[in-house]
Amino acid sequence: MIIQRVVLNSRPGKNGVPVAENFRLEQSTIADTIQVGQVRVRTLYLSVDPYMRCRMNEDTGSDYLLPWQLSEVADGGGIGVVEESKHDNLAKGDFVTSFNWPWQTVAILDGSLLQKLVPQLVSGHLSYFLGAAGITGLTALLGVKEKGHVAVGANQTMVVSGAAGACGSLAGQIGRLEGCSRVVGIAGTDEKCSILVQEMGFDAAINYKKGNVGEQLRELCPGGVDVYFDNVGGDISDTVISQMNQNSHIILCGQISQYNKDVPYPPPLPPDIEKIQKERNITRERFLVLNYMDKQEASVLQLCQWIQEGKLKVRETVVEGLANIGAAFQSMMNGGNIGKQIVSVSK
Repeated sequence: MIIQRVVLNSRPGKNGVPVAENFRLEQSTIADTIQVGQVRVRTLYLSVDPYMRCRMNEDTGSDYLLPWQLSEVADGGGIGVVEESKHDNLAKGDFVTSFNWPWQTVAILDGSLLQKLVPQLVSGHLSYFLGAAGITGLTALLGVKEKGHVAVGANQTMVVSGAAGACGSLAGQIGRLEGCSRVVGIAGTDEKCSILVQEMGFDAAINYKKGNVGEQLRELCPGGVDVYFDNVGGDISDTVISQMNQNSHIILCGQISQYNKDVPYPPPLPPDIEKIQKERNITRERFLVLNYMDKQEASVLQLCQWIQEGKLKVRETVVEGLANIGAAFQSMMNGGNIGKQIVSVSK
């Protein structure tokens, strides 16, 4: 069977900026028949995420991420529909997902590595299982619960950097739902800031490209910062940390400002900021959602309930066509999208 797939065409280099041309669309073939335990699936949606920048390097800098290989098919979160099955628990027409879905139109996969989806949980919005009701939502929810130490009635202020992104836009809302009394986002355009406040219920949002971030933070968080959901690292995070309270907490989710730099993960703090962290007993521990998969089922159900009740607003940026996945990746890394970046492969 002839299919289309996207392979890694070139590496941007440790300190390089990724571009669409780092990926290549090509024709390939898969077997016409499947073996016992396998399923043939047609790809519907693929997820494009910031962490994938690390996979473009020969050394990902992480002990849980494998590098993509040159001229080999890329992979990540994906959703598809079963077209043929020789696996006992999966049937034709079932919707399934995997963290390691190949970027191709049709694939033959091991059925035991796929998770069956229930579309009714997200009112038929299947792509939500790659975002708000998937690993992105789990990262936001479990990050807040496990590392944020949010308590109802504690009058806590949360700040979220990268707040208009897939994870940040959910984290701020979840912080509120879990008990934070004030939530402030940091994003890169006036449009994003407006959406955070008017659509997603943030109390305020700062455009870090306009004015002095530190001064705006002091004005918007007069009682200091108790919980910081950190998606970006770098100068913005240093500014937030300098205004954090005694015994406060950093949820170390991502460091997108550092992904194009040859630095360890998590990147070390500058000496003056590290001194503040230690003196104020601010927790800053690496957070990896895969360490909390025992809580996955209950957490996904909670996320789906909030979505159905309208308590969790979901934003997606959907790009049509497998051929455009490289451009979608480049746009995401440049901060050009709002919410989750999804590529729709076929209907």
